[in-house]
Amino acid sequence: MTPDTPGAVLGRTDLTLAALLLFAWSTSWIGVRLQLGIVAPEVSILWRFLIAGAFMFAWCAWRGDRLGGYTRREHAMFAALGITLFSSNFVLFYYSGLILVSGMMAVVFALAAPINVIMQSAFLRRPVPWKVAAGSVIGVVGVSALFLPEILEFGYGHLGGLMLCIAGTLFFCTGNFISAKIQTHGVALAPATAWGMAYGSVFLFLISLLRGHAFQIEWTAAYIGALIFLALVASVIAFWTYLSLLRRIGPARAGYMTVLFPVFALMISGQYEGYEWTAWSFLGLALVAAGNVLVLWRSPAPATH
Repeated sequence: MTPDTPGAVLGRTDLTLAALLLFAWSTSWIGVRLQLGIVAPEVSILWRFLIAGAFMFAWCAWRGDRLGGYTRREHAMFAALGITLFSSNFVLFYYSGLILVSGMMAVVFALAAPINVIMQSAFLRRPVPWKVAAGSVIGVVGVSALFLPEILEFGYGHLGGLMLCIAGTLFFCTGNFISAKIQTHGVALAPATAWGMAYGSVFLFLISLLRGHAFQIEWTAAYIGALIFLALVASVIAFWTYLSLLRRIGPARAGYMTVLFPVFALMISGQYEGYEWTAWSFLGLALVAAGNVLVLWRSPAPATH
């Protein structure tokens, strides 16, 4: 069976990877909130990927993966991966975290599932299947239902936070396709991730310089703990796990994680950020989940290039 063949049974390794990814994605959003305050978002993300990138390079060296000898075109793809998946996407979500609770950001990020499939259809120049179109509309309606009470109560600031989340999700989905393209060139996953994090760190450093940010660290247990967790668990483990699942079971079934993790993220948000569940919350989350299921159910296996 191909990775996305309907009915293909997930093995023990697949299920373990899925559980790790669900834990990392569900908990990482509260870690983002713990980093907001004194240190500029770009600088916090820079520290995060300097640590994660150093770990990835060390891991690749220990395993004997090829780290050098790549072509200029491959380095250009590494740089594109760094700008989309390992910097810009995070900057946008960190700034939205100054406005929104972490659980709401997670729900918006769940739109990655339909966006991924729509981008794949556009890239392959194929019409968008009706299930994808319908599921996308349902997902957007769900996010709108979730945000409507917030916008009515707190004004258009929350709308701005929503737009930042959507833009960050678009960068994430673009990075997915760049990663897939890199792997078709025969570049192993770990070295590509290491180089992507390196280029992302360079980009974050330059942006921080241009914006005049101070390269500082908040020496508190909450900030340092969140930094280590986000660097090693939510970055190294989560990205390696997600990209491995993409390769092992395909984007359709790997995308089902986007149905599950917003539920846990909102539960964590209610526990630690005082997020209050309402009828709109349940309606919005249910619609987003239903839209994702419709998009991903029996999706065809992705074509390779």
